[in-house]
Amino acid sequence: MIDNRLYKHPILPVEEKPLFTFYFQGKELKAREGETIASALFANGIRILSYHHRDGAPQGIFCANGQCAQCLVLADGFPVKSCMEFIRPGMKIEPVVGLPELPAVNPEEIPEFKPIEQLEFSVLIIGGGPAGLSAAIELGQRGVDCLLVDDKHRLGGKLVLQTHRFFGSVDAVFAGTRGIDIATRLENEIKKFPNVSVWLRSTALAVFSDKKVGILKEGTKYVLVKPKILLVATGAREKSLAFPGNDLPGVYGAGAFQTLVNRDLVKPTERLFIVGGGNVGLIAGYHALQAGIQVVGLVEVMPEVGGYKVHKDKLARLGVPILTSHTILSANGKDSVESVTIARVDEKFQLIPGTEKTIKCDTVLIAVGLDPVNEFYLKAREFDLPVYAAGDAEEIAEASAAIFSGKIRGLEIARALGVYTGEIPEDWYRTAEILKSRPGPTYSEQYPEKEEGVYPAIHCLQEIPCDPCSAVCPRKLIEVDRSDIRKIPVYYDEKDGKGCTGCERCVVFCPGLAITLVDYRKNPEFPEVTIPFEFLKETINPGDEVILVDISGQELARSRVNSVKSIKGNDRTILVKVSVPKAVARKVSGLRIQPEIKEIEEKYQSRIPDEAIICRCERVTAGEIRKLIREGVRDINEIKAITRAGMGPCGAKTCTPLVHRLFQEEGVPESEIIDQPKRPLFIEVPLGLFAGLEKQKETGNEPR
Repeated sequence: MIDNRLYKHPILPVEEKPLFTFYFQGKELKAREGETIASALFANGIRILSYHHRDGAPQGIFCANGQCAQCLVLADGFPVKSCMEFIRPGMKIEPVVGLPELPAVNPEEIPEFKPIEQLEFSVLIIGGGPAGLSAAIELGQRGVDCLLVDDKHRLGGKLVLQTHRFFGSVDAVFAGTRGIDIATRLENEIKKFPNVSVWLRSTALAVFSDKKVGILKEGTKYVLVKPKILLVATGAREKSLAFPGNDLPGVYGAGAFQTLVNRDLVKPTERLFIVGGGNVGLIAGYHALQAGIQVVGLVEVMPEVGGYKVHKDKLARLGVPILTSHTILSANGKDSVESVTIARVDEKFQLIPGTEKTIKCDTVLIAVGLDPVNEFYLKAREFDLPVYAAGDAEEIAEASAAIFSGKIRGLEIARALGVYTGEIPEDWYRTAEILKSRPGPTYSEQYPEKEEGVYPAIHCLQEIPCDPCSAVCPRKLIEVDRSDIRKIPVYYDEKDGKGCTGCERCVVFCPGLAITLVDYRKNPEFPEVTIPFEFLKETINPGDEVILVDISGQELARSRVNSVKSIKGNDRTILVKVSVPKAVARKVSGLRIQPEIKEIEEKYQSRIPDEAIICRCERVTAGEIRKLIREGVRDINEIKAITRAGMGPCGAKTCTPLVHRLFQEEGVPESEIIDQPKRPLFIEVPLGLFAGLEKQKETGNEPR
């Protein structure tokens, strides 16, 4: 029996939960309490969930966020999104083949309609991630009556998927603390305020012209909320790419991957390939390695990755091939991903023939950027409902920036309501800008001249907002410019006559794992180097031979492990100690855990063919849309009417940017394109709910 569940993790606690029986296509399988249908199927090795009604193409998970319908299945006869629906004992799951048929309705049964509940709040906050929570805390402290709604089963947004320590400011945004722990802190803080109501598993559907917001409460009931002020903190959605095979099961976004691995504790892949070198892709690669998944490569079309260098360096040290100025040509496979073909591009992003490589993998993770989920903000402005945006809904940045953004918006709203009369500190806005800033200059590595005693070797070479190393050094020997924490840290041999004691705190608490400790005291010719390690402790033991690498992942030496240890307050980072020749000790930055990745064949396609899928929901190809563009169509509404592109369950969230890219490829200026209007409903909703019918919680059956 296949079981892809994680029973151990170096960072996440793994609770023993009872297993129960469910059925997929009549086959008896096991699920763990609290799993979604999708995670239970993945845990049992099932990645093809349904078949598209248009051409029978296999469908797999895509967003894992309830915003598309790629994962649609029949659960006890009813079509549901498997990524959002919890599995129940005895549930019978079937793939959707063709258009689903609903169970027969008894015409004698008289439905019970109820009035639509209407509520008023001073503030409605859409989104329970870092920005929404921070704003709610500011408003809660000032007694403002708020309603916070989020479509997930717990608060925290993407924080609940982040096992790494956060960058930024220790004082302002919990820098040095893991995202999962920040989520818990903020969630616990919210519980202190009775004036802040929280609705989980509740989705905002639309902002209407009468300044009311429609909400699907707990998935069972439709409610109208009229706020004095709306705060949109809905985060971002991932961008997609059009390439041959982009519709195969096994091609999906980083958010879906992290949901399966870090929330549901399921190992959805054995060999992962990543497209995109921003922080999202780099971090997802690290999370994959922590879950025991081989990361066979990462490509970035730009000459350098867009994410933090320390994230890139972590992957390079661990043995992940990172190929810049490369792009994906195709995902290959019959019914699901079996390999990926990539090639180098020149300075004009044109493919260079002869550089093609095909690498065996079973999953392609797309991490090519984010778009703000700002539909509610734009509609509120259109209808003159006072509205603010925070976090990624305002501007795409790191989660640390979202925390501070929400804090500022909360105080601005409190001032607009008259419950706060003071000024918002200017340094708050300055801090917010620093936290939102992109990576700055990268400097060459400078090695300390000193070859005696003990000291930290700092391998952090890029200007990014981060200061935990300076905060944890008990002797304040590491300094970060307090006026601008983007400056790289500086180490001083001694202060007040005192030098480094080798306490190892900076090694443990650096969010980028970019500090090692070099100790010459026992053996000046073979100093001992202490390396941070965030994998299962039992995977490395004293006496094991390890490959030691520099900051870019190049092998420096091989050595035996002296010891593996933890220090007080280590927060799940362990320390590996090795002795190395003096000549390389200061350069050692980490150790490799992956073997070299080999290509399996050569394969080349000169351009994205017309068969590439643009609209996943309706399976509309690039060729169908290109033909219309070349015939002179400039109105996306017309393309939608002719091809159905954008008519699917995702509400054109994924395909619209790709249609715009096709216009761009055909040389059509943006000014000539007429966009389609945004849908009034964010997700699909059973019509009965709008009439006052309520979904039956105990069975999950839809209102008819």
